[in-house]
Amino acid sequence: MEPTTVKGRFAPSPSGRMHLGNLFSALLAWLSVRSAGGRLVLRVEDLDPVRCQPAHAWQLMEDLEWLGLDWDEGGDVPSYWQSSRGARYAAAFARLEEQGLVYPCFCTRLQRLNEAPHVHDVSPACPCAALTPEEVARRAQERPPSWRVRVPRKSVSFTDGCQGPYTQDLARECGDFPVRRWDGAWAYQLAVVVDDAEMGITQVVRGRDLLSSTPRQLWLYEALGLKAPSFYHVPLLLAPGGRRLAKRDADLDMGALRRRYTPQQLLGLLAHLAGQQADPSPVAAAQLAEDFSWEKVPRQDITVDPGLLA
Repeated sequence: MEPTTVKGRFAPSPSGRMHLGNLFSALLAWLSVRSAGGRLVLRVEDLDPVRCQPAHAWQLMEDLEWLGLDWDEGGDVPSYWQSSRGARYAAAFARLEEQGLVYPCFCTRLQRLNEAPHVHDVSPACPCAALTPEEVARRAQERPPSWRVRVPRKSVSFTDGCQGPYTQDLARECGDFPVRRWDGAWAYQLAVVVDDAEMGITQVVRGRDLLSSTPRQLWLYEALGLKAPSFYHVPLLLAPGGRRLAKRDADLDMGALRRRYTPQQLLGLLAHLAGQQADPSPVAAAQLAEDFSWEKVPRQDITVDPGLLA
């Protein structure tokens, strides 16, 4: 039996120009796949019609090409854009509905946050789960519902390729989570599971901030009868003081980076931060792939040298 080909993906959201933190994840996803002789998918995660713009997607593709990070599938192919994949998400939602795993939720965002202030957009004990059909019909006349899944009382464990063993009690630490918004937009948790399974992704490399969402995705894979990939959650890049680099702050975005660095210089800096080089010497992506090792990648978040933020 032939070994399974590694198939990874980089799945950015086109809500703005990529910054150094995005590039850090993109490079590690690229290196992990290329060092194993695998294939890479570039998927555009444009679920939010307000924040995501096609112009940003074209720009991020051009930025990746400038850096020398190529891909084998996706990119400008419409079927790899989440905004065109609604029918696939609807089919998965129907399978969950057939199992009695979804219910309408009429809570406002403020109510959800008050119920679970420690978890973003999650309500461990949503009162809507107990509504009768009559109450649902009455409330639906006042406002359209979002839709949540009923999570079981069980712990989900997995071993992350970068962070190591991780366990989460779904009911206590996560709770019933949204799979569709009140305006009809599909939630990230459902979309990413459907996409990775359908596209044959065997390896997911992404930021450590998404580690806690992985157990609910693993549970969705199981509920939908899909095969889950392996996961590698990489450290985040932080500004001095511990603030995470973010698009909204325009921290070291590609516009500024391309004015200051050549592709080889920028790759050398990223490789140094990722533990692949002892210093930030200029290097080509292909050279890095020859000696890439996950054992060298730090687990803890990385504070970027203040000189880079000047």
